[in-house]
Amino acid sequence: MLFIGLTGSIATGKSTVSSILSSPPYSLPIIDSDILARKVVEPGTPGYNAIVKHFGPTTPDLLVPVSDSMPEDGVDGKGRPLNRPALGRRVFGDGEEQKTNRGVLNGIVHPAVRKEIYKAMLRNYLSGHWAVVLDVPLLFESGWDKLSGVVMVVAVTDPEIQMKRLMERDPHLSAEDAKNRVLSQTDVRLKAKRCEARGKGKGVVVWNDGSREELKANVDSCLAEIRRSSPPWWNWLCLLCPPLGVAAGTWVYWQNIKINQRWQEMELKEKARL
Repeated sequence: MLFIGLTGSIATGKSTVSSILSSPPYSLPIIDSDILARKVVEPGTPGYNAIVKHFGPTTPDLLVPVSDSMPEDGVDGKGRPLNRPALGRRVFGDGEEQKTNRGVLNGIVHPAVRKEIYKAMLRNYLSGHWAVVLDVPLLFESGWDKLSGVVMVVAVTDPEIQMKRLMERDPHLSAEDAKNRVLSQTDVRLKAKRCEARGKGKGVVVWNDGSREELKANVDSCLAEIRRSSPPWWNWLCLLCPPLGVAAGTWVYWQNIKINQRWQEMELKEKARL
């Protein structure tokens, strides 16, 4: 089974691409880390309890307010859901405090999400799918690129496009909040450069500066390239012959480690020239 690592940055259109890939004619299963990240911090979960313990004392509005539909102890007595905008103000931005808080939050959420992703990957493998999409915003940062046969980055050429789309999508955000959310993530143009550096057949960039129709055409072109480099018959063969599948997966993992080493060497050389 081919793992397609899908990533991008906030408001670049990654969710739209995910929707296209999950619909006919592709109908690929999607493992959405954002959905899993919400699941692992639902009231009553270990992740939820850890967040409340750490951020609760310094964030009075961390939980959604009490109302007629939301009692003090929450639904089923497990606690009130997290107030995501309030938590977002603590972790989004490029200040030292936000970076520290973001590290704490990631340390709580990422291990739990990783466990859920592995379980979903196994289910899809046993279901016989030729490919599965790992939709992970922090694909490179969290190391999921090492398991991906192909990395797909959804990018825009101008950060102003991100700001505009983000504020249209989330009108409750101020211009400063939107800017902080964009700045809290790695520049998507750098992600695109890193993706292209993986080489033909191992990294594809979907540029999304225009309409949905143009985006769909770009996705079609990228999927055609992926199918040429990793045809379904090969993935079916790996599925039917588990030892071959294990060997192929090990080879991909080793190749990705080498790819990351080359990228790090390129970064060091560029920094040395500055």
